[in-house]
Parts: sequence; C-alpha cells; structure tokens
Amino acid sequence: MSKIKVAMMQTKVFADKMENIRQAERMLSGIMGEKPDLVTLPEMFNCPYQTSNFPIYAEPEKGPVWEACSALAKKFHIYFSAGSMPEMDENGNVYNTAYVFDREGNQIAKHRKVHLFDIEVKGGQCFKESDTLTPGDRVTVFDTEFGKMGLCVCYDLRFPELARLMVLEGAKVIVVPAAFNMTTGPAHWEILFRTRALDNQAYVLGTAPARDLELGYTSWGHTVAVSPWGDIMKQLDEKEGYILTELDLDRVEQVRDQLPLLKHRRTDLYTLMHAEFRRD
Repeated sequence: MSKIKVAMMQTKVFADKMENIRQAERMLSGIMGEKPDLVTLPEMFNCPYQTSNFPIYAEPEKGPVWEACSALAKKFHIYFSAGSMPEMDENGNVYNTAYVFDREGNQIAKHRKVHLFDIEVKGGQCFKESDTLTPGDRVTVFDTEFGKMGLCVCYDLRFPELARLMVLEGAKVIVVPAAFNMTTGPAHWEILFRTRALDNQAYVLGTAPARDLELGYTSWGHTVAVSPWGDIMKQLDEKEGYILTELDLDRVEQVRDQLPLLKHRRTDLYTLMHAEFRRD
C-alpha cells in the first residue's frame, strides 16, 4: 500500500490527565468517517508543559494513560501516535516519552526524547527540561503495513543527525509530536519542518498542542504536514482542530530518484558516526 491517510489532532491540554484522553476519543469519534490510517497527538498531550508537572504526571509504561491510548488504537482500528507523555521508570527517572500503537492496540514504538530542551533566549523563552527529565538514548524507527516510519520528539528535530539516521534505517515518514513556544514557533517552526523534509526527502509531520494563554507555557500550535519536496501540504493555526491529509509514499521514491541526495552523499569523505543502532 503506497497511500496513507493521516489525521493530526491539535488538542487542548487539560490539567485533568484523563480528560485529555476523553477529548482525544471525542475528536477521534468525529473524524472516523474519513477513515484515517494513522492518527497523531501532540507532545505532552496529557500534561501542562511545565518541568514541575512532569514527575507529578509521570506513569510507568502500561500505566493508565498508556492503557487508554492502546484501547483507543484498538477501538478505532488505527495506527496511533499518542503524542508524548511523562514516563517514570523503575528507578524514578522521568522521560518525555512517545508511544505508537498498531491497529490492535499493540505498542510498536517507544521513543524517549533524546535532546532535552534547555534554552535561554534573551528577551524570549527560558526553559530547562533537564531540571526534571532524563534524556533517552535511542534512534527510533518502526514498521507499519505502509513501510518504515521514524519517531522523535520536538527539540530532537533540530538535530539533523537524528533525522538522517532514521532515514538511513528506511523511514519515509517522520512523526514528531512537538510543542514550540511563542519565541521559537514563529521563528523556526515552519522552516525547521520544511528543512528536515527537504534534507531527507521524507514526509515530516509535526503535531502541536492548541494554544492556551492561561497555561504557563504557551504553545505556538500550527500543526503541519510537509512533503518530501519540502512544501507545506497542510497547516493549522493556533486553535484546536485537526488536519486530514494523504501521504503518497511512492512520491518519496520519485523525489529521491529525481534529486538523489541520499545517493550523492560522499561517504568516502564523511560519515555519520553513531552507536550501534538500537530499537525497542
């Protein structure tokens, strides 16, 4: 199958953890007439984006939110990229973790955010995820009936090496739950997603939370789908809503054949060094 229909849901984030699940289910019920194959949620879709909240909201893998997301995937018979959520391991470490479930509710991917968002922009945003989060250590690619896809979280996309490693492992689509803010969003959101798509000749899907001025961290929104040619297929504004778009995976190979960037890499002069490729 070369075509995949994607629904990208830009949802509001509620303080009540499970209200975010109920909201996702309501939105899913409303769009199932479109028969999406893959549905995506935003970064920290169930937790107001503050470092102090992450340990409070964190659950182990297969906790209540994980179970609810698995159940939604099975109920609606979709591939479900359940945004990201705070995860706590057996040692008390907290991660910004993205899960993907298949049509039967089985977990087929898990990505712990590798690059933590520690920034201080003069006159703009100051944030330090490392106050409460631990970085992950894996490049994440997963299999679907449509082919391989890559998965990373927000700030990870700023590092071209990670996207390239996913593509070298066969990814034609890169799924990115993300929450850029009111400083980085208008400056970098669109150009970054377009650049990663263009560099890697892959579809890149960025799903963000809806903007809520009452929260301490304000999301830029603007959920976006970008083609392998680097053009924006669809993009939302800041409000709640969703994108429905169709990805033609044959287009990936057409672009790569016409402009063979990956084949033209000079691996005799340079190579991307990395630890042994690991996957969950």
